[in-house]
Amino acid sequence: MTRPAVMSWSSGKDCTLALHRARQQGMLEVVALLSTFNETADRVAIHGTRRPIARAQAQALGLPLIEVDLPDPCPNADYESRIGAAALRLKQQGIHDWIFGDLFLEDIRQYREARLAAQGLAAHFPLWGADTRLLAQEMLDLGIDARIATLDPRLVPRELCGSRFDRDFLDRLPPGVDPCGERGEFHTVVGYGPGFAAPLKLCHGETVERGGFVYTDFDLQA
Repeated sequence: MTRPAVMSWSSGKDCTLALHRARQQGMLEVVALLSTFNETADRVAIHGTRRPIARAQAQALGLPLIEVDLPDPCPNADYESRIGAAALRLKQQGIHDWIFGDLFLEDIRQYREARLAAQGLAAHFPLWGADTRLLAQEMLDLGIDARIATLDPRLVPRELCGSRFDRDFLDRLPPGVDPCGERGEFHTVVGYGPGFAAPLKLCHGETVERGGFVYTDFDLQA
């Protein structure tokens, strides 16, 4: 018997593949996505994805989107308070399982597990420990359409921001950069992937540097 679960949704390629894997494994039924938003910028935290895009992704996947707004800046106490409130609401709805797209950062996994366990929820990591070179290839084979939404210019050439996550992009990454960007080298926004009813029409906007990171703005085509 499957258990209902929520999927942590960053709007990028890793959570897209993790959702696909979780559905394949069949033990958990994803009944909602959950995204955190910078309430000042109205964008997905870290990735910088516009809120309407995250909503359109959820609609394409046929899932409701739970939106958790975070202040900017966001002290850890505020983050834990707002995420904790969301976890409590999930429990009240009979949802005790939370899926993440993390790959190999042990400290982040331990933090998630500890915080959720304290609230009676379990964390799941369908992609954990996999070879990220193979994961990147799997994303391409599945037809995941991802664009580079932000990158760290100290690690990745700034001109790659806004480009597609494809073989050419992977070949141009400097040595030592994780092909899935798991160490924060880059983040993506997805326009299509497994389970999408139809591709999103993403428009490429301006590229800016802010806070030491390079961001390319994407919007939905009218």
